[in-house]
Amino acid sequence: MPSLRFALAQFDFQVGAVAANAARVGDLIAQAREGGASLVAFPELTLSGYPPEDLLLRPSFLVACQCELNALAGATNGIAALVGHPHSEGEVYNAASLLRGGSIEWTTHKQALPNYGVFDDKRYFRPGHDSAVATIDGVRVGVVICEDIWQPEPAAKAAAAGAELILVINASPWDDAKQAEREQVLAARARETGCAIAYVNMVGGQDEVVYDGGSLLVNADGSLAARAPSFVDALLWVEFDSATRTLRAEDWPVAVDDSLEATLYNALVRGIRDYIDKNGFSGVLLGLSGGIDSALTLALAVDALGPERVTAVMMPTRYTSQLSLDGARAQAEQLGVEYHIIHIEPMVDSFLDALAPAFAGKSADTTEENLQSRTRGVTLMALSNKHGRLLLATGNKSEMAVGYATLYGDMCGAYAPLKDVYKTVVYRLSRWRNAHAARLGGSEAIPSAVIDRPPSAELRDNQIDQDSLPPYDELDAILARFIEGEQSQAEIAAQGFHADTVRRVVRLVLLNEFKRRQSAPGPRVTTRAFGRERRYPITSGWK
Repeated sequence: MPSLRFALAQFDFQVGAVAANAARVGDLIAQAREGGASLVAFPELTLSGYPPEDLLLRPSFLVACQCELNALAGATNGIAALVGHPHSEGEVYNAASLLRGGSIEWTTHKQALPNYGVFDDKRYFRPGHDSAVATIDGVRVGVVICEDIWQPEPAAKAAAAGAELILVINASPWDDAKQAEREQVLAARARETGCAIAYVNMVGGQDEVVYDGGSLLVNADGSLAARAPSFVDALLWVEFDSATRTLRAEDWPVAVDDSLEATLYNALVRGIRDYIDKNGFSGVLLGLSGGIDSALTLALAVDALGPERVTAVMMPTRYTSQLSLDGARAQAEQLGVEYHIIHIEPMVDSFLDALAPAFAGKSADTTEENLQSRTRGVTLMALSNKHGRLLLATGNKSEMAVGYATLYGDMCGAYAPLKDVYKTVVYRLSRWRNAHAARLGGSEAIPSAVIDRPPSAELRDNQIDQDSLPPYDELDAILARFIEGEQSQAEIAAQGFHADTVRRVVRLVLLNEFKRRQSAPGPRVTTRAFGRERRYPITSGWK
């Protein structure tokens, strides 16, 4: 019985960088040929990057993708290459083309177009109707594209056409439940069709999504043959045995730690690195408060970019505790970043003096607290402008959900690494990072005193977050049920939460949609992120 040696290209292909993506494809085709592969498969929309969004509405962009595909076909003597790309035939399709013998042998189109979560395929593409099958080294190889494998019909069509092995090319974003779901779906498709399945996924950060790779091999009986590590760029070698319809990974890299905390931490690091580097910034800047959110953001930034590309700024007032001052300085020194202390009290006083006539007769309230935060925002934006370093916002998902954040204050920033990370998870990640300090770069990245202290915005005397919010364990449990679970207030209260607390939390979530619309993008790492995925109306009578 025939066998097939092939390669899966688990790599990052940047949106819009058509020529650079094609050059990388050409290099990887050459590597795969030199390694003895008869076929190399690339992710979904490799040439355009994913998601190209409204670039697909530009005829010149589509022409550029087609020109590069034509040129790549000429480099396939001695090997076949399966390349994802947009394909225009009057209508635009999400396509995969088999390049072989110096030409484009055939092109197939994605059949199932997702239009949920972060996906918007129906805005741009028309659906295909057939699953392609090619014979390579005597093996019948079927091809489907990403969402196609989540539906039974496309894989069934490939099997009916004689496929023994199904290749799935993907641009599948990571979230904290995705890998288990993928493995369950692939196992089901393999058992239904009797075909082995090779699943190759893109890697890299793109605005609000991160692609993890995590490519998979599943035998025809549904058993898992191999799992590639997440957030690792690699050319993955595979042997397929047609007699047993089994797959064997050859020397795949192995994850040192495949825990959820490790994968999530790597997702955030990759998101920061790719956002900064792909947009051409020299480095990042952030406000370091002595609290856990900014401390974790600093550790992530250093792990993503290196200390020489990170600047931290402490901006104390009379309400800033010595614990905050000491914790911020200790962390900045430990991580080796550029560090500044800028006292903002005189600036705040100047604002208050100027506003005094207009504030006459009004007692002090959160306005004065927010003025401190907004003074910090102005200061950080000035430093960002002057030094050309992108400002990172440090707020977390719990705060963004209930509006415990100040517009034009601590919400200032161009990228928010913790935007989709609940506060309780911030603590878990911080402890995980410290526990793995030896492997990741020395001693503790986050001072224990910062992790152990009660969280506080320090905008008034003796303030702690629980003055304004329920305890974070309770708050996050309610938020997860309301946001990710889409549960009603009655359903949440029935699970043991006080009805008044649930009502208050839900009211805050709904009330603060206007703030979230103005927030910086950040990496999506849960199943229901604020931004392009969760789009609720600002003006709404639904309570």
